[in-house]
Amino acid sequence: MREKGSKLRLLVLEDDLLICDIMSEFLNGCGYEVICVNDGNEAIDKAYEEHFDAFIFDVKVPLMNGFDVLKTLREAKQEAPAIFVTSLASIADLSRGYDAGCDDYIKKPFELKELQLRLEKLIQKSFSTNNSNKITLTQTWSFEPNNGKLFSANEELFLTKKETKLLNILISHKGKMVSNEQIIASVWNYDDEATEENLRTHIKKLRKILGKEIIQNVRKQGYLIVTS
Repeated sequence: MREKGSKLRLLVLEDDLLICDIMSEFLNGCGYEVICVNDGNEAIDKAYEEHFDAFIFDVKVPLMNGFDVLKTLREAKQEAPAIFVTSLASIADLSRGYDAGCDDYIKKPFELKELQLRLEKLIQKSFSTNNSNKITLTQTWSFEPNNGKLFSANEELFLTKKETKLLNILISHKGKMVSNEQIIASVWNYDDEATEENLRTHIKKLRKILGKEIIQNVRKQGYLIVTS
């Protein structure tokens, strides 16, 4: 079990050490804990030994290619969301990637911000898919993540789309801090005005409903949710 406020863990498989360092530094800055490995066998060993919340795999790596690594992990019932980041871009390669069990596919070269956005969406989608029924948040309130409904014994409330996304991402990281940047990237669209002040406004509304103690502020860093 992770300690309160611990970060989501990513396993990155990339044999180019410079790219690995750049990705690790960026994703660490986004609030993740990143473990980088350089060959397929090491990736499998790490995935078996430790828990990861998402996989980011290159394909053309030594000893075992990324397609076969993910296929092996999927056969072992490892279901963390997976993104292939690769120079291979043919339809055949794309098909092979999805057949291996990936959730997304990004062609090199790519923008790091794009990787962050896709990663957040996948983690949130994985949470919603695995939690299609109601979730107990407090002794008073429960939540349906797919339709954004909060309800108690005497009341039902429908959250806005942004509030639903915000609550979903916090619950999907339950007990772990989500950075302000992560939340904004996941909740706001490109053309929206996204500021930390706007984020605080939405947090304030959720706290007013659920209680201040359930959504905790990690000063100048982000928020974490503590549920029943």
